[in-house]
Amino acid sequence: METIQNNEIASMPRIGDIAPDFEAVTTIGKIKLSEFAKDKWIVMFSHPADFTPVCTTEMSGFALRKPEFDALNTALLGLSIDSVHAHLGWVQNVRKNTGVYFDFPIIADLDMKVSKKYGMLQPNESETAAVRAVFFIDPKKKIRLIMYYPLNVGRNMDEILRALEALQTSDEYKVAMPLDWKKGDKVIVSPPKTLNELNARIADDTLEKVDWYLAKKSLN
Repeated sequence: METIQNNEIASMPRIGDIAPDFEAVTTIGKIKLSEFAKDKWIVMFSHPADFTPVCTTEMSGFALRKPEFDALNTALLGLSIDSVHAHLGWVQNVRKNTGVYFDFPIIADLDMKVSKKYGMLQPNESETAAVRAVFFIDPKKKIRLIMYYPLNVGRNMDEILRALEALQTSDEYKVAMPLDWKKGDKVIVSPPKTLNELNARIADDTLEKVDWYLAKKSLN
């Protein structure tokens, strides 16, 4: 639990929680999270403010790599504590100066309602600007992974995409991912839970076994 502006108390959502629902004005119109991007994953990310240098590099990164998120059946959803008019001005400014177009929705969170629900306002960092949070939300609207960065450090787009693909691959094949896993690498199979499974594991020559409890296989 954390204390935030106006003495309100907000519980930061946790991995495994259903994403708190909300309605908000965005650059593509009004949305309701529970109805947004049905049957898709959502990567929702917050920014401290429009027209700021680090945020501009990050938003441009999301825009440039949007086809990779599309290929992973994932919708992007941005947020900052600015008006929709400021958002539109920022989108147009970046498009005019760099040719990069932010064509995904950006939430206008002037009342900080969404930021408070998601623990994006962290008073020791700022009471009026959202930290750089990233929420990975699956098609059932369950939060699967959370990242938090401070105001002065930009995110790593490669890691965001890697983590998203790892989550989806784990769901599809019921496996776990080792350190630094990326597409094409071997995955970790679940350890045995009974003596029969243990004996089968020991006899299985198709796996790369460090030991009976740590075994890898290729998905190719």
